[in-house]
Amino acid sequence: MKNERKMKQSQEKKKIYFKRVYDNIKNIGYHTTAVLEEKDFTPFAYSTGIFENFKIPELFISGLGPNLSGQLIEKYADKYKFSEVPLNKIIDDLTDRFPIYFLKVENKDLVEYVLTSIKFYKNRNYEYLQLVFPDLNGNFPNEENYDYDQKIIGKFDV
Repeated sequence: MKNERKMKQSQEKKKIYFKRVYDNIKNIGYHTTAVLEEKDFTPFAYSTGIFENFKIPELFISGLGPNLSGQLIEKYADKYKFSEVPLNKIIDDLTDRFPIYFLKVENKDLVEYVLTSIKFYKNRNYEYLQLVFPDLNGNFPNEENYDYDQKIIGKFDV
């Protein structure tokens, strides 16, 4: 009886969550999902709906908190919607905090991360980019002496 109640509560939470996801996609154009940091686990965030509504790839960010990730996803959507996103080159005008790179990511490499997008798109086509940022000394993951907890899933083609 207790397990049935927990399952029902869990199903209700999922229903509420996905209603919020679909409402955000309908009203804003996308939804941001953030998974918080835990011991031995790097936080990450990602968008759902940008590819469908703004015709640019969804965005995946590893290693930043939910607020900053949400701001970066919002700026990305506003800046690049319906246009070309520059790949594999330093971009210094998305945020005044640090320069970034956008890397192409294969969907198959994100299946353990972007569950909301997988559910939303089902069998429809979508694409992802990873936003990559430097460490506190300004070094990017493809440079010597890089030191930061950021999981790199995309590939540097520079």
